[in-house]
Amino acid sequence: MPQTTIGGFIAGGLAACGAVTVTNPFEVVKTRLQLQGELASRAHVKKIYTGIFQALHLIYKTEGVRGTQKGLGCAYIYQILLNGCRLGFYEPIRSTATRLFTGDSRHQIPYINVFAGATSGIIGGIAGSPFFLFKTRLQSYSPAFPVGTQHPYKNFVEAGRTIYSAEGFKGLYRGVTSAIVRTGAGSSVQLPTYFFAKRQIEKYGLLEEGPLKHIAASSCSGVAVCIVMHPPDTVMSRMYNQNGNLYSSLADCFVKTIKTEGVFALYKGVTAHLARILPHTVLTLSLAEQTNKLIESIERRVL
Repeated sequence: MPQTTIGGFIAGGLAACGAVTVTNPFEVVKTRLQLQGELASRAHVKKIYTGIFQALHLIYKTEGVRGTQKGLGCAYIYQILLNGCRLGFYEPIRSTATRLFTGDSRHQIPYINVFAGATSGIIGGIAGSPFFLFKTRLQSYSPAFPVGTQHPYKNFVEAGRTIYSAEGFKGLYRGVTSAIVRTGAGSSVQLPTYFFAKRQIEKYGLLEEGPLKHIAASSCSGVAVCIVMHPPDTVMSRMYNQNGNLYSSLADCFVKTIKTEGVFALYKGVTAHLARILPHTVLTLSLAEQTNKLIESIERRVL
């Protein structure tokens, strides 16, 4: 019996929550590096955070373990919604589209795989957008070494209540267009790259079936995701963290960032992003293999 869409959603969400527990500190660092020196020329920026491990040490020293795990609660909800949709809807969208075009859902067609990955990611990105907003604002706040706009929320419940009171329901979806671009770009390459790498490993007999094969394929996927997704990720962090209308749109944020800080500003924090996305992708996709088997076995018994 094939796995249901709901089963895929649950399996994907569980796998992503396990991964984000390990990688969230790098997300905190990435967010602060992306906001550091916002809309200021290099000559006028005093760098507080100079690298991944220096930033981690500084955050731990001044804010403790809780500082390194800021936003973890809403990160769980975001990951359940994003990766639940991304991993849960990918195969139904891929197989349905492939069957419509070829009559056989078992075929692997690259452009359809990319379409399925992007579509499932966009669905997840829209669903989880408010929680990424809360997470960004919680992670950017530092009483000792602030960067960017500061939002002294105690937790994501207060963040949601405050934003809704000031801006209404629309405020909860501030910057959702950047979320669509970010998740669409990342998802369009994540699963297709993973499955392509896995097939190549099997085709050339590079690794036996087991954890090493999944780790190798996941690593290829993680690098591809980071390269494609980081520029819109930087824009997304800035749009979500802003007060008022510093940026009027996705395009306005891109233009202002490049104009004042240079094109490489879009890759601020990319090493921290890679340090997060690589183990996150490896853990998510490797755990997904196991959670999928678990959910399938439960569904066979129950359904």
